[in-house]
Order: sequence, then structure tokens, then C-alpha cells
Amino acid sequence: MRSTKETQTRRVNRLLLLSLLLVFAGGVFVAVPRADAAPAHQPPGPDRFSITVVDYTKYFWWLIHWGEDDVECYIEIDHEGLPTPGDIYVDCGEDMYEKWLKQKPCLLSDVALCKGFYLYLAGTEPAQKEVATKLPPPIVQATLENCDPVYTSFTSICASEPVLVLTGIEPLSDYEIISIEGLYEGQPFTCDATCRLQLPVTDEDGFVIQFWANSSYGDSSEMFEALVRVAVTDAGDPDRLFWYVDVLSSQWKGVPVASCVEAWEALPPVGGPPEWLSTPTQSESLGTDISYSYLAAHLIRAGAVDVTACSDGGLLSDRGASACGMESAREAVTAWQNQFDGIILSVAKDTGIPAHLLKNLFAIESQFWPGRSLLNDIGLGQLTEQGADTALMWNPAFYYQFCPLAMDSAECKKGYLHLSEEQQEYLRQALIIAVDATCETCPLGINLDRANFGVGVFAHALLANCEQAGQLMENITGGSAGEAASYEDLWKFTLVNYNAGPGCLGNALDAANGEDQELTWENVSLYLEPACQGAINYVNDISR
Repeated sequence: MRSTKETQTRRVNRLLLLSLLLVFAGGVFVAVPRADAAPAHQPPGPDRFSITVVDYTKYFWWLIHWGEDDVECYIEIDHEGLPTPGDIYVDCGEDMYEKWLKQKPCLLSDVALCKGFYLYLAGTEPAQKEVATKLPPPIVQATLENCDPVYTSFTSICASEPVLVLTGIEPLSDYEIISIEGLYEGQPFTCDATCRLQLPVTDEDGFVIQFWANSSYGDSSEMFEALVRVAVTDAGDPDRLFWYVDVLSSQWKGVPVASCVEAWEALPPVGGPPEWLSTPTQSESLGTDISYSYLAAHLIRAGAVDVTACSDGGLLSDRGASACGMESAREAVTAWQNQFDGIILSVAKDTGIPAHLLKNLFAIESQFWPGRSLLNDIGLGQLTEQGADTALMWNPAFYYQFCPLAMDSAECKKGYLHLSEEQQEYLRQALIIAVDATCETCPLGINLDRANFGVGVFAHALLANCEQAGQLMENITGGSAGEAASYEDLWKFTLVNYNAGPGCLGNALDAANGEDQELTWENVSLYLEPACQGAINYVNDISR
């Protein structure tokens, strides 16, 4: 009789072989409604505009030389206010534009001394013009059948063979999706407004499906891609199989993908990431009861702990808590370190940053005391000005969300890199202040509302750091980050970037790559320069 392990291996191998045969035989589909359809081709893409006639006022301006009556240039514009330099360039030419920019301001108190040109509003008249409005294009959404989402590991588990469902959506009411087409490994497929594709078991790298929708409008959606990985296991019961499915696509509408996988093009390990990169379903699962000396000392100094029984007042000369102080503060320390668990879980679900990672980072950075450190780093995650700069530069979505809270929204629309140096510095300081929960008039000297707000800020800062770390990988290797390193190691590189900065990470990656070393954490950490080696314990402590 064969062993259970041997039986399991043979069944999995047979399933893998059958799946591959189906793929190469063109039978990967559950249903193909139109088998006689023409082969798939590159889509034309969306091409839809609506022309609207709008009323406006036409303004006529003259550009006249001071002291002369002749009009040098006639300018026609469709907006209030003076003509812009761009208007003058278009209607008057480059020479006049250059003269207009170079001429000195004129004092109207003595126009006889004025040189150059002045603008005169000659008249207005009502007018109409056609305005082209871009209409929303069709899209395709990707979901799974026969599968349940597992939010703790950002994957889906299927009790039967998984089916990828592609659904075409036409946003214009008078039109409809007439077909979905696509390519799998260069082989075309086509179906009606919904495709149901039976997925084969894959290797760890998965495979790519390209797909698009054709509309009765006469155009198509853009071409979308999905990186799909399918693994099968019996979970210890050889009579029952389960499929783990990960789908990475902009059109994916199932379980949220793990954070940063799109930037890195790296899927988490089959079956989900390790616990430190996971998010539980309940905040209670984040609970800890670690004895933090730094936190205990803050609570003692804030008067939250009764240390009358301690002859030393519960504190040591190095500002930490003494043994007596630690014992007296035990319950308070446990309660304090767990009070942020609910907001950590909520932020993790919103941003995709693993909840355990966030909590571990706060534990190492601040021991959950969200004020200012002795080094003047700020908040639960100890934000610095360099860290604020990274968050605002490498996470544009967060920048556009935060900037209007601190500056004029019109200035914010320029983008962080196009702000002046003074504006950038002002915004960095505003972000630092936003996460500083120090408050002299608040209970225990801490503003908990500001501390809770900071949890989201640090999650977005981590997203920014994973983007920057991924870009460093691309610059050094010439390919995507996921091609050169694993999902877990890329997170460790991100923590180096967060803690020690991109210079430390970039130099270590470059040195390891130059020695033809595989870019694993174990290898790259050996190339961290002496000033950067504190990041080794930092990463190991968070990922423990």
C-alpha cells in the first residue's frame, strides 16, 4: 500500500498534468459561447468623446506701444482678466512675447516715461464654442467563483477548481458590451459579455492573462492584465483538495491584494505571507503583554501608575523604569500597548499594510508612546523630516489627500515636486506636527485623537517606502523588484529604507548585486555599511 504522502503527491501531479493538458489543448475555459469567432487581436482601445456647445464671452484686446496709436497686435481670448503670456505668444508671435516679458513695469503716474507696450480692452461679444468631453470607457472586472476570500493572508481558498470570471461593464446606458477577448500565452480567446475561465495549477511565478471588452459603441476597453497563481493542497486530508488562488490585476474585485505587490510585481508566498506580514480578522489577535521599560517610565512620569511602594520612585537614572516600577506599571503598560489595536486593524484593511507589521513597527520605534523621543523623532512610528519627505514624495495619493489640510488646494495641485522649497518644508513640518500627540493640557500629556490619526500616516509612509525600495531594486537590477527578490525580503528591504534611508539600502543592494549575490535579506544585510548596520537588528526584531 502506498503511503499517504506518496498518494497526495501523485494526485497533485496528476492534477497539474491534467491542467496543463487543458491549457495546451485550448480547453482552459468552462464555456466559450462563440467557438467560431475570429482570433483575438490587439484592441483599438477607448475612443469616445461628447461634443457640447457652450456659451461664453469673447474678449478683444489690443497690444499698443506707449506713445503711439497703432495697434501692434490683436488678441482674442475666452477668459476673464488680462491676456496671459501664453495668449500673447499665440496671437502676437515669439518676438512680441519676448519683448513683453522683458519690458519693465510702468508707473502710471508718469506714462510719458513708459517704454514698451500696454494692453487695452477693445470690446467683448457673446460667442459659442464646441467643447469635447471624454466619456467613461468600458472596463472588465475580474472575480473568482468557488472561492472564499481569506483577508488574513490576502489570498483566496477554493473548495473546487477555481474559475476566473471576467465581466464586461459598459458605463454608457445606450450601449452594451458585445464581447470579451483576450490572450493567454499568446493564444486568443473570445466570449460574450462574461467569460468564465477555468484556472490551471501553476508554478510559483503564475501566468499572465490579457483581456479587454468590445463595446457596441464601436471601441473597446484598454487591454488589462492579470497575473494569476494557483496552488493545490490537501491540507492534510488526501480525500479533499483545496486551491490557493492569487490574482494581481488593476481590475481585480475580490479579496484585497497584499500591499505593495503591484509596485513590486511580487506575489506573497503560496498560502499567504508569514504572520508578521498578515492581518487578523479581529483586533484581539493583535494583543500583546510585553513589558516595555520606556513605556512604563512615561506612564509613571505621567502619573498613570501608583509607585508609592517603590523606594526609587519606580524610575532609573537612565529615564527607564526600575524593576519595582515595571511591576507596578504592568497592567497599565498592557492596556496602553493594546489600545491602538482597533485603529491599526482598520488602517490595515484600508491600506493593505499588514496589521502585525504596523504593530511590530510601533513597538520597536516608540513602545507605543506617541510623543517626542529624546532624539526628537515624532509619534508612534517616530517620524523625521526625511521620513515626511519620503511619504509625501513617494506616495502621491497620500500627498494629495494631506496637502489641502495644510496648504491652499490650488498650490497642492502642482504636486509635491513642483512646490517651492519653502512650501515643501512647510508641508513636511505640518505632517510631523500632525502625528505629534504631545499635549500639555491632555490627560497623561497625550492627545489620543492625534495618535490615532498618526496610525494612518505611518501606514501611508510605509507604502511610500515600499515604492522607493522597489524603484531602487529596478534601478539596480534592470527588472521588476519581484523578479529579483521574494515578497518577504522586499518588505525587509522596505524596513531598511524606512529606518536607515535609501542611501543605506541602495548601496547594499548595489554591492550585493555587483558581487552576483542573490538579493535575499541574508545576503544584502551583509553589505550594509557600518553606519547602516543598526537596521539589521531593527528588521530582525520587527520580522521575528
